[in-house]
Amino acid sequence: MNKETEMVAAKAQVRTFNLNTHTARLLMDEPFFASISRRIDKTASYAIPTAGVRINKDTAQFEMLYNPDFFEPLTDAQRSDILKHEFYHIVFMHVTERMPDGAMTKAWNIATDLAINSHLHNLPDGALIPGKEGTPFANLPRGKSAEWYLANMPEELKGEGSDSGGQGGNGDGSESGKGSSGGQSDGEGEGQGENGQGSGGGGNDGFETLDDHSGWGDVPDDVKEIAKERLKDIIKKAAEESSRSSSWGSVPAQCREKIIKGLQSKIDWRKVLRYFIKTSQRANKSSSIKRINRRYAYIHPGRKANRVAKIAISIDQSGSVDNDMLAQFFAELNKLSELAEFTVVPFDTEVDESLVYSWKKGEKRKWERVKSGGTCFDAPTKYVNEREFDGHIILTDLCAPKPKPSKCQRMWMTTPQYAQRPYFKTSERIIAIE
Repeated sequence: MNKETEMVAAKAQVRTFNLNTHTARLLMDEPFFASISRRIDKTASYAIPTAGVRINKDTAQFEMLYNPDFFEPLTDAQRSDILKHEFYHIVFMHVTERMPDGAMTKAWNIATDLAINSHLHNLPDGALIPGKEGTPFANLPRGKSAEWYLANMPEELKGEGSDSGGQGGNGDGSESGKGSSGGQSDGEGEGQGENGQGSGGGGNDGFETLDDHSGWGDVPDDVKEIAKERLKDIIKKAAEESSRSSSWGSVPAQCREKIIKGLQSKIDWRKVLRYFIKTSQRANKSSSIKRINRRYAYIHPGRKANRVAKIAISIDQSGSVDNDMLAQFFAELNKLSELAEFTVVPFDTEVDESLVYSWKKGEKRKWERVKSGGTCFDAPTKYVNEREFDGHIILTDLCAPKPKPSKCQRMWMTTPQYAQRPYFKTSERIIAIE
């Protein structure tokens, strides 16, 4: 085999590297991160130089992108630390929540990586590490928060705005607010960054973040809200699994406390409701003589699209769903009535179709209790499945058996008490009104 052939073969081998096939082994001794990893899609991409995490703006799901050419030559220890680095960005919300107003993109990117890398010891060459000789960070201590590193960073590294790897990114959402998970106190490094993407670029004067941060600031607020809700569930499951096994791997005790505390932060249910409705919209096309058909001009009428979400609102009539919550819920629906057409479906153990009414786009409504009795979720599910709806929202106390699957996306809205302890398990979204 000549040299050129060997190079081609070597390149082909590199491009076959699949991170997904190695992740379980790489995180074998990291129960917390292994749990996070199982719930984060990892996709090969040659569009970024190294790796990064982001929020998919279309699905509001977290995902990790990685370059196979970057991962293939690394040792297992290095690959493991890169994974933990990215997941730390997600867990501690460096972009969605904590980025200081007016912070220089490059400086913030560097600060988040310094906080994370303080507690990783097997990173590849080029990683930004506090106390590392020969770098502007040689005199900086380990174990501080991203905010601390931003405030104490050498001035020469704060001079420029964003760059190719800057804040951009499809940052991952998370919960806590600014300063959460470390604020300007010690210990954030223990938990590492929050939700940012990882791969290349972002440093000043030749110093670049090892991972890519190029999508961090490009996610709509409503998408961030639903992503944060999903992230909270991911982190909660990971914390529960780690606690049951009595092993958090390399996650320091102080960082564990921050993670658990972050789970207590509130999700803005109003933003989640708005996002659910907006993502339920579909294009309904109708003929129009006022619009020219581009393909068959003056022969066939044109088509115009009306994007109107048809949402079923099922209201549990049992006494445990109090009037205050109903009033609060309807007040928000009145604000959102310009986005969709609602069909209100009161139910107890059954649906009385004579009590179902349509709530046309733009109308304002007040809540009235029209039934009483027990609760059966199969009744409204059957009603909705037999008709054309884009989304189904059930306002309830969740105190009834799990219903049959829904043919459209379904979301549950309830009180904080019942949101924490639903009667049944489901992968569908459960949002607390508070």
